[in-house]
Amino acid sequence: MNAEVVSIDSLSAHADADELLDWMRPVEIPPDEVFVVHGEPAAADTLRARIIHELGWRARVPENLETIALPAPGCSLESSIG
Repeated sequence: MNAEVVSIDSLSAHADADELLDWMRPVEIPPDEVFVVHGEPAAADTLRARIIHELGWRARVPENLETIALPAPGCSLESSIG
């Protein structure tokens, strides 16, 4: 096998908030809720607020070590929270 490993220091594999929102916009049926679980708390909360404001979707930043029970396929999030 012939291969070459190249590192490009000026690019990131992580999307920024604008890229994430652009990726989410085309979704025809939005999720019941978006859980923002990556990034520093202030940045995560800013993204949460943008998701709510720009997309009109429910979103929140879970607490550290919080457990969230996700619904079975075909059930809503509300019915799994009880």
